[in-house]
Amino acid sequence: MKTAKSICLSLAIMTFTLVSVRSEPFRTDINPALLYYQAFLLAPNPLSDADWDYLGSKTGRSENLPERFDAIVAGYNEQFRLVRQAAQATVPCDWGIDMSAGPATQLPHLSRAKAVAVALLFRLPWELQHGQQDAARDDVLATFTLARNVPRDGTLIGVLVQQAVEAIVYANVAGHFGEFSATTLKQLEDGFDAAPARISLAATVAMELTNGPIFWERTIQELQAANPGDDAKVMDEIRAHVDHHDFLYNVSVEDWNTNLWEEIVTASGGTSEGVVRLFREIEPLYPRLAEIMSHPEAAYEQQSKQFDAEIKKSQNPLIPVLFPNAMHSRSRECRTQAWETMFRAAAEYKLHGEAGLKTVLDPFGNGPFAFHRFVFEGVDRGFELKSAYAGLGFPCKIIFVEKNGTPFSVEGPYAGKAIK
Repeated sequence: MKTAKSICLSLAIMTFTLVSVRSEPFRTDINPALLYYQAFLLAPNPLSDADWDYLGSKTGRSENLPERFDAIVAGYNEQFRLVRQAAQATVPCDWGIDMSAGPATQLPHLSRAKAVAVALLFRLPWELQHGQQDAARDDVLATFTLARNVPRDGTLIGVLVQQAVEAIVYANVAGHFGEFSATTLKQLEDGFDAAPARISLAATVAMELTNGPIFWERTIQELQAANPGDDAKVMDEIRAHVDHHDFLYNVSVEDWNTNLWEEIVTASGGTSEGVVRLFREIEPLYPRLAEIMSHPEAAYEQQSKQFDAEIKKSQNPLIPVLFPNAMHSRSRECRTQAWETMFRAAAEYKLHGEAGLKTVLDPFGNGPFAFHRFVFEGVDRGFELKSAYAGLGFPCKIIFVEKNGTPFSVEGPYAGKAIK
C-alpha cells in the first residue's frame, strides 16, 4: 500500500509535469485543416433569431452590444482558440478531400468556415468595446488566414468562399476602424501580409477540368467497358445522369434546359462515343480560360469578351451547363484585391497621415486611391477610399468609420447610405 508520503510525491511530480506541459507553446506542426475541423465541432449553438434581428437592427449597429452578449461571445472562445492556433501552423493546409467523386464530392468545410467568419460580426465589436485589442487582432487575423486556407483543395467554389470570408473581414475592420489603436492596425497590416497567399480563380481551372469533362469522359468509358456491345444501355445510363441533373454546374435547377438530352443526342449522333467527343471538345477551353483569367484587368476585359462570344456560338449543348462561369466571378476577385490594398492605404493614413496614404497605389489605377472625408448627417464619421476599378456595376469603395453614430453601409452599392 502506498504511503501518504509517496502519494504526495506522485502528485507533486504530476503537478510539475502538467505545469511544464502548459508552459510549452502549442504545436505549429499540425495540419491546419485538422485544427479547423476540431474548431467546427466546437461551434456553439446558433444564435437565436432575436439575437440576429438585434445585430442587424439600427439599434444593434449603432450602440454597444448589451451584456447578454458576454455569454454568447464566450461560447465561441474554444472554437476561435483552435482557429487562432491553425493560423500559426508552419505546415500547409490539407483538407483531406478525396476528389474521386468528381462534381459529387462533398465539401463540408466551406459552410463551416464561413460560419466562423460570421461569428466575427459580433465578436469583433464586443472585443473592441471592452478594450481587448489583442483579442480583436487575433480573431481578425485568424479568420483572414482561414479564408486563405479554405480553397487549398483547388476548387472554384472554395475560392468563392475565400472571397466571401475576406469580404467579411475587410468590411468589419472598416466598420470599426476608429476603434483600433495605431499599434493594432500596424499588426493587422503585417499579419495580412504574412498570411498564406490568396488562391486565384485561374488556379482552380485545372481542378474544374478534372471534375468536369475528364471525370465524365472517364465515367462513360467505364460504362462502355461494363456494357460491351450494348451502346443503348450506355446511353440510358448517361441519360439517367442528365435526368438527375448530375451535369448541373453552371445554371440553377430552375434554369435547367429541359431539352438537354434531346440536344445531346442530336449533337452526339446518338452514340456514347459521340457524347465522349462532346466532352473532349470542351477540354481545350479550360487552359484558354486559365490564361485569360491570369491577365491584368485591361487585357482580361478585352479577351474575356471575345472568349465569351466564342463560347456562346458553340453548338455543343454541354457547354452552358458544364463549363465554369468563372469569368463572372472575376469582378469579386478584383474587388477583393482592391479592398486588401485599400486597408493598407487606410492603415498608412492612420499611421503616417496623407504622406502614408500616397505611398499605397490603387492596383487598378494610375496613383493612390481617391480619398475624401465622409460626412453623414452633418457629422464627419471617417473617410472614403475609392478604386478606379469599375467592373462591379457600382463604385468599388470602402468607408472607414472613425466615429460611431447612426449606422450606414460601408461598402457595396449602398455604401454611405443609412441602414434602416
